[in-house]
Amino acid sequence: MILEKIEALKGQIKDLHASNEEALEALRIKYLSKKGEITALFNEFKTVAPEQKRELGQKLNELKNLATEKIAQIKESVQTQAKEQNKIDITRPSFPAELGTRHPISVVRKQIIDIFSRVGFTLADGPEVEDDWHVFSALNFAADHPARDMQDTFFIEQNKDDVTRNIVLRSHTSSVQVRTMERKQPPIRIICPGRVYRNEAITARAHCFFHQIEGLYIDKNVSFADLKQVLLYFAKELFGPDTKIRLRPSYFPFTEPSAEMDVSCMLCGGEGCGFCKHTGWVEILGCGMVDPNVLEASGIDSTVYSGYAFGLGIERITNLKYMVKDLRMFSENDVRFLNEFRSAH
Repeated sequence: MILEKIEALKGQIKDLHASNEEALEALRIKYLSKKGEITALFNEFKTVAPEQKRELGQKLNELKNLATEKIAQIKESVQTQAKEQNKIDITRPSFPAELGTRHPISVVRKQIIDIFSRVGFTLADGPEVEDDWHVFSALNFAADHPARDMQDTFFIEQNKDDVTRNIVLRSHTSSVQVRTMERKQPPIRIICPGRVYRNEAITARAHCFFHQIEGLYIDKNVSFADLKQVLLYFAKELFGPDTKIRLRPSYFPFTEPSAEMDVSCMLCGGEGCGFCKHTGWVEILGCGMVDPNVLEASGIDSTVYSGYAFGLGIERITNLKYMVKDLRMFSENDVRFLNEFRSAH
């Protein structure tokens, strides 16, 4: 009778399973507790005839070991399953996964680069921490020029070999033009996008850092007419085919003659409105023919080559395209502001 019970319990134990710790504990109590079925068989074993005790005792021990191993196996499986359920996959994307958007400055920067690349301009880059020569002296800035004042430029005094040199945060990307002219002879046709720094109070209309794109073209027989034509092409591509431009005389140390360029107001079409101060025109960039002194300072023969240069602020163009009233919005990373440009790219 007891042998039949042992064989029946063996069959049950082999098929045991549990999906959680509560069910596992119920199985342990049923078979291995002080009042469990296997313990009851050991109590019954006491009444077995002496000649059967060896055989039945061996089978009872095998049954108990089988139950103990099976319970342990199920316990390990339940614990592993619980860990998998509670495990946090930090590489898994959050839900819902919202699509990001490119920054408006990046959008406009790419648009400008694409326009000039279609007429042969290539990208050039340079360091943001520069020396006085590449930012000022090589660009024909006089020693007492106001731009060298601490009120306009971030200067870093660096002592090397007992000689103090002026190291600055570049105030324009024209320094990249100088570096290009120093290592390469014409023809040169480049645009230089990058971040620049000026020591100004941070307001809705100004910031201590912003972004520029400057262009340079040097070759034989380059004229002001070439400059005007490429700028007209740029304005029409960026603001629309009906855009008009005008050039007003101006002054920059590194160009002669120099000019400021206006485009017809994109809001009123040149009729006059509050945005263009009822003039019909909006200023967007400065330009001019490269001063011969700048060419000579970089080792280019000004009697053989001529060229033009232009520069514009990316924030300025972005404001014109998207009517952003506060420049600080571009650097504060407000998600609500950035979400407004989801369809801008």
